[in-house]
Formats: sequence, C-alpha cells, structure tokens
Amino acid sequence: MPLPTVIVPGYLESAIAYQQLATSLQELGFPTVTVPLRRRDWLPLIGGRSVAPIIQQLDKTVKQALQEHNATQVNLIGHSAGGWISRIYLGEKPYAARGKAQTSLWNAYPLVATLVTLGTPHISQERWTRWNLDFVNKNYPGAFYQNVRYVCVAGKTILGERRRGGWLAYSSYQLTCGTGNTWGDGITPIAAAHLIGAENLIIEGVRHSPRNPGIWYGSPEPLKAWMQYLD
Repeated sequence: MPLPTVIVPGYLESAIAYQQLATSLQELGFPTVTVPLRRRDWLPLIGGRSVAPIIQQLDKTVKQALQEHNATQVNLIGHSAGGWISRIYLGEKPYAARGKAQTSLWNAYPLVATLVTLGTPHISQERWTRWNLDFVNKNYPGAFYQNVRYVCVAGKTILGERRRGGWLAYSSYQLTCGTGNTWGDGITPIAAAHLIGAENLIIEGVRHSPRNPGIWYGSPEPLKAWMQYLD
C-alpha cells in the first residue's frame, strides 16, 4: 500500500495550485493531501522572518495523514521553498528566525520515508532567504538523514541571458547561485536545485510554477520521472 503523501506549497502559493498534482497522485494510488495554505499565510513571512507558522501547518497535516491512514510514515513533496522548509521540519535542531528568542523543534525525520523537492533553491545569495537556507545547510547538509530518501528534481528549460526573454531567469539564477548565465526552470537554476547524496534528476522543458502556462514539475509527463521514487 503506497504511503500517504503530503504536498508542501512553494513561496506565496496556495494549496489550490496543486490540485492537479494531488489528483494525479491519488489516481496512481497515493493518498495525497496538500498543506492547506492560502497565499496570505505567507505575507507575514516576507523579509526573511521565521517560517515556523508554515511548518506548524505542515506538521498538523502530516499528523492527520498518519492518523487517517494508520501509517507510520509519509512521503513529502516540497515545491520551491516548500523543499527547504521540509528540510527544517525533518530536523532535530532548535529553529528560530533572526532576532527571535522563541525556538521551535519538530524532529520529524522518523516520520518521512521520502522527500521529493521540485525546483527547490537549496542555496541562496538573496539576503532575505539566505539566513534560513544557511541554517538548513549548516545543520542538515546534503541528503542528511540516512533513513530518508531525498529526491531533488531540477528543470532544464530556460538559459539565463542578458537579453529579451532571458532577463528574469538571469536575475533569478544570479540571486540564487551567484551565476546568471546558466540553465534552470526559469526561477531556480539546476546548480541550486540538487543536494549532495540525493537522487538528483534533471527534466527538460518544465517550468517552475504550477501557475506557469505549459508544463511544470507536477504535469503528467514529468511526474512519471520522479513518482517512481515514492514509497
């Protein structure tokens, strides 16, 4: 019996954007639920603040899925920022944003069989997100927990270039990995989307967001490339 699967939305995304992906996974036999975020849930976190409120909703969703399906583990699918947020959730180190005395701890790695990250920027040069990502990569570098299967999916779709049609990708890649003239999904460069020790995949032709026109990571064809890693 496939494990229950929880989708973690990306930055400023709501659960409704992942409805097609959740339906596709359910049709493949995976009981799937998306963390019930609304776009406005992200607004208090702009500027590098603590992502603890998002992780609290993630934890609640995971616990409900475990109980509902009488399971001991879940699959996590983290899109974009949802991927590195999931890595904090797995962790055993107290987490607090800059300037905050209150810490949170979830220690959820025993509950997760597989973590799939889709277009996740696992590194960043951007000052508002760098604190959180530095925390993750200092405390949980690479595919950190041996009992968790890490699958990191990158898109090779748009080359960042200083010309019309390539500027958005160029500037986003440069903010993320320090190099604009590289390949990625239009937002996240391949160089930032992979982790040492993970199953690192590259899919051509996928765009970053479910809101983009055309194909994204959760579309039916790309889904075939990574769903095989789910338990």
